[in-house]
Amino acid sequence: MQTERADHTAHNDILSLVPQQYPFRFLDRILELDEQHIVGQYTFDPNLPFYQGHPGGSTPETILVETMAQTAVVALGLYLIERDRVQDPTQDPSLYTTLFTEAHVEFFKEVRPGETVTIHAAKEIWRRRKIRSKTHLYLSNGDLAAVATLSGMGVKKG
Repeated sequence: MQTERADHTAHNDILSLVPQQYPFRFLDRILELDEQHIVGQYTFDPNLPFYQGHPGGSTPETILVETMAQTAVVALGLYLIERDRVQDPTQDPSLYTTLFTEAHVEFFKEVRPGETVTIHAAKEIWRRRKIRSKTHLYLSNGDLAAVATLSGMGVKKG
């Protein structure tokens, strides 16, 4: 129970470092997080402005890529920077912002307003604050909506 509480606190600490904020934060909860992977969730608010005028009322694919990137690149990257602080105290994650650099994505299902998605990401590379993750986006019924390989890098603010 103590470890579960500590994990929950660590998840909230990392979530608080994610710079994107409403209405452009697409990560509500971190369910799992370690040096190799992250699992996050987000529920798409049907009142978000990008739904107005988007064909079919589905979530735009660019928003789905951003959703995956905020979990697989930003949150996981911030966690890894924090872990690096053990060896190098100058590696303070609050001093970094993450730049999204590359995406290879396949979409399989549309995501409707009100849907809760779960994002699973596994770290492929972490070197010099550069990250690449293999990412899967699942609908609440378990269907795979998208698969992506996403890359980014942490750069010092200012």
